[in-house]
Amino acid sequence: MLTELRVRDFAIIDNLQLRFAPGFSVLTGETGAGKSIIIDAMELVLGGRADSTIVRSGAHRAIVEATFRLTPAQRLVIDAILEREGLEGDNADFLLLGREVRLNGRNVSRINGRAVTLALVREVTDGLVEIHGQSEHQSLMKVRQHVNLLDRYAGLEELRSALRALVEEIRGVRRELQDLIQNEQSLAHRADLLRFQIGEIEGADLDPDEEDGLLEERVRLTNAEQLAELTQETLCALEVSEGETPATLDLLGLALRSLESLVRVDPTLAPQLEIAESVNYQLEELLRSLRDYQEQIEHNPRRLQQVEERLLMIRQLERKYGSTIVDVLTYAKEAKQELDAITHSEDRIAELEAEKERLLEMLGEMAVALSLRRREAAQQLAVRVEEELRDLRMEGARFGIDFQWQQDDAGVPLRGIKRPSRFQVTSAGVEPLEKMNLGPDDCVKVAFDTSGIDRVEFVISPNPGEPLKPMARIASGGETSRLMLAIKTVLSRADETPTLIFDEIDQGIGGRIGATVGEKLWRLAVLEGEQMARYQVLCVTHLPQLAGFGDSHFRVEKQIEKTDTGDRTVTRIRRLEGEARVEELAQMLGGGDAVYQSAREILAQVDEYKATSG
Repeated sequence: MLTELRVRDFAIIDNLQLRFAPGFSVLTGETGAGKSIIIDAMELVLGGRADSTIVRSGAHRAIVEATFRLTPAQRLVIDAILEREGLEGDNADFLLLGREVRLNGRNVSRINGRAVTLALVREVTDGLVEIHGQSEHQSLMKVRQHVNLLDRYAGLEELRSALRALVEEIRGVRRELQDLIQNEQSLAHRADLLRFQIGEIEGADLDPDEEDGLLEERVRLTNAEQLAELTQETLCALEVSEGETPATLDLLGLALRSLESLVRVDPTLAPQLEIAESVNYQLEELLRSLRDYQEQIEHNPRRLQQVEERLLMIRQLERKYGSTIVDVLTYAKEAKQELDAITHSEDRIAELEAEKERLLEMLGEMAVALSLRRREAAQQLAVRVEEELRDLRMEGARFGIDFQWQQDDAGVPLRGIKRPSRFQVTSAGVEPLEKMNLGPDDCVKVAFDTSGIDRVEFVISPNPGEPLKPMARIASGGETSRLMLAIKTVLSRADETPTLIFDEIDQGIGGRIGATVGEKLWRLAVLEGEQMARYQVLCVTHLPQLAGFGDSHFRVEKQIEKTDTGDRTVTRIRRLEGEARVEELAQMLGGGDAVYQSAREILAQVDEYKATSG
């Protein structure tokens, strides 16, 4: 709720600071004193249009600041926005808004002391304040909010929540379907490519370890002659005698026999004999392995060509699919999995289509049930609003709710529904406007969203004989404000806007009806059965009977003050209590000694009413 409003150098206001409390506050004063200027300042800080002409003469800029105490419900919404934008304040229970308009036309909006865009201000303040009479901040004028107000009035939040979840599920199925269908042609090309790649890899019959073996074999084939010569030289050196020089193997045998003789004489040399025997054994093993290797060496150009071709094929596959044979085989495995998924996409499309139709049938049944509940509540709402309008001296006014279904090929299917596609619900009942009579086997598809299939709009006929028209087309002024008050009174438990400001609500009404309006505004600001604020209601009024119901009373007055540059007109506001309030009401009644008693009687009657009501 609004706790403080600070205005500086705005129109004829030089410096103003107002503190507001919950409940019902009234602002009174002579015409031209600046009451509407205060509301203009309020609109400005909430994101209204800025014009450099509002800067007070002689000043360089106008500044408006407002502080709000947030309810827990408001914090859930606003805190998320502030956290997203990094605009958290020092105290999370309060929101500080600021607007600065400079003489050169530039203006700056602030939230919690930091500059922000005007769009962000409007996002944060949406649902924070409603100004009825000359404002753009009217949720009742926003058609998209009408269905929400009706559902809250009818207590349909649980059914709405279930419907919303079902709609989101349908949207998810449709998104997956759309992706699959849109990609069907590209998926076919992808499948052809995958089949080729898999065939190419599988046709190669790769072994993860074969590349190293091929490289070794290529070395032997390429150097076969040299390897054969070197191997033969090694064998000769080990086992062939040349002239008087014995072979290595023979020399080692001689040394072994000498050691055996030494051991027989000196057994302590047994370890040395074992070493010699081991060396002799290893040398014989070396000779056998060299002979085997010599037998494998061959000069085979054809085999060398085969090895080169195999290695070339492996390298080509590695360039395409991975740096190693293991990578290539892994790619083939993943390609098979992808191909399998693509191959079964048609089956998935069929499954999703069936799921979509099943969910749409469920949604159709739920949406129709919700629509019937709304229709029942709409008639009750119309009756109560018209009762309120009669209390406000609008006896001939009528209120209704327009329902409309829109056909849509992508909508929910409705079968055999014998009811109009468009109708208006008034206090007298249901009036069909457009027919939609379907036979048992007929089906029509109707557009839907998270609110269901109903397009709901509040309609009003202010005067007898006039047709019901959308509320957005009703002229502004006192008549509109009374319409707003009547609807707000009935929807007070459904609407969640905490601060309501009414301007010119008493235009064209007399004192007796003014008292009724004051009573309703005060009742709007308290919970039924409890003397505690439900709304914060502010009202600019010229009627003393209405003003008498205010929990707080502010007088707005225009004064002439002398300055160094001459006389200046300024607006001053003071809170009235006791005799000061009696005097203000008396002045509003016309002045004179007799009206002071009337003013006291107004306040006494209001005090008695408040004490016995609630």
